[in-house]
Amino acid sequence: MSESIYIFTSGELKRKHNTIYFETCDGQKKYLPIENVRDLHLFGEVTINKELLEFISQKEIILHFYNYYEYYVGSYYPREHYNSGYMILKQAEHYLDPLKRLKIAQKIVEGAIENIKKVINYYIARGKENLEERLERIEKLKKQIEKELEIEALMGIEGNVRDIYYSCFNEITEKEEFSIEERTKRPPSNYMNALISFGNSLLYTAILSEIYKTHLDPRIGYLHTTNFRRFTLNLDIAEIFKPIIVDRIIFSLINKNEISPKDFEEKLEGIYLKEKGMKLFVQNFEEKMKTTIQYKNLGKVSYRRLLRIELYKLEKHLLGEEDYKPYISSW
Repeated sequence: MSESIYIFTSGELKRKHNTIYFETCDGQKKYLPIENVRDLHLFGEVTINKELLEFISQKEIILHFYNYYEYYVGSYYPREHYNSGYMILKQAEHYLDPLKRLKIAQKIVEGAIENIKKVINYYIARGKENLEERLERIEKLKKQIEKELEIEALMGIEGNVRDIYYSCFNEITEKEEFSIEERTKRPPSNYMNALISFGNSLLYTAILSEIYKTHLDPRIGYLHTTNFRRFTLNLDIAEIFKPIIVDRIIFSLINKNEISPKDFEEKLEGIYLKEKGMKLFVQNFEEKMKTTIQYKNLGKVSYRRLLRIELYKLEKHLLGEEDYKPYISSW
């Protein structure tokens, strides 16, 4: 089974015959199981060369780069192995036709809101009754989706729902040090915002790696505007899965006292995870992605596999085979 490799220290990635290894600044070497590597996530200052890039391109391995502040900054995306001119035309057709684009965007927002509701209902069932009023407000906003005929209006609904949703976080965690008043991104203003930003970045890259295994082009999204930004389709799909993957990891880490303010640091007026905190989050993220659930007639599938299935469903919609319906968690 292929896996993601995360490198937090500085050094150099090198090729040696038919494998690769990472050499730290003090000369320590760690060989990587090339046949089992899905993608590489580089957080440290890592040097690479043309020979390495040629080799990982042959092996269809993606490199994801993050900067000093843990922000995702870009990917080395090898030539698409499953590239399909016909699929790209279909993606463009559904983007350029306002009604076709709107139909997909509406489904993405519906999926995101339904999964947000699942998370809130989970905690209501566990005694967090003060969340019920906010759940009702979210339900009212959801009913407006079919009435909106503009993407910007849909984004507005989704943004308002998330504002209400984030206001639930303090009740869900009940940890004053992790309280959140508003969502801030660049830079994250507190511990909770730092966790959300880091977790979302991991999900964006996980979906990007799955898109690479399909015929879809990651540059053409539907809810997020396709422009000079490199990728948008992964941002679309992430909206559906953030509540049930990233947010649940955050709540678990905080409520089980696995993470504390000691795992953060302040840099340039922002709050960021230290290396120990990043490794802890990554460990939980990878465990979550390997967790299996029962899915329709396919039996047990992992959360990572769910991402791929979501992309296949979108492909079928674009080809006119089956209307796209976003994944909704059962709990």
